[in-house]
Amino acid sequence: MLQKLLPLLVLSLLLSCQQPPERNCTNFKNGRFSFTTEINGENKTTTFLRKDDLEVDYFEGKQDSSSVRWINDCEYVLRNLNPKNKAEEKSIHIKILTTSDSSYTFEYNAIGDKRKFKGTAHKIH
Repeated sequence: MLQKLLPLLVLSLLLSCQQPPERNCTNFKNGRFSFTTEINGENKTTTFLRKDDLEVDYFEGKQDSSSVRWINDCEYVLRNLNPKNKAEEKSIHIKILTTSDSSYTFEYNAIGDKRKFKGTAHKIH
């Protein structure tokens, strides 16, 4: 019995010792980024410039601004400064999950909405 449990114990110890994903979130607090998502079957790209407590988004020739409130180094809340409808009045919670040298993977949702979505933003140098 012990011979059967020992390999499982060793395997579980090895798996639990994995390094957590890299999260150098402070590298992405400011900069110019692009994000591509699928909308109605089409890939759409947004570029945005984030500096301190302001984010300016550029999408299909339109510009929009949001305030940025950092909760911690890896989470922030976006609030549209000029909402045009009820949906745009909802703040968006963003949590950076992993980072690389030039991109970060994040999870986001409208505050109060349980549905969460994932995306990857790429830093434009």
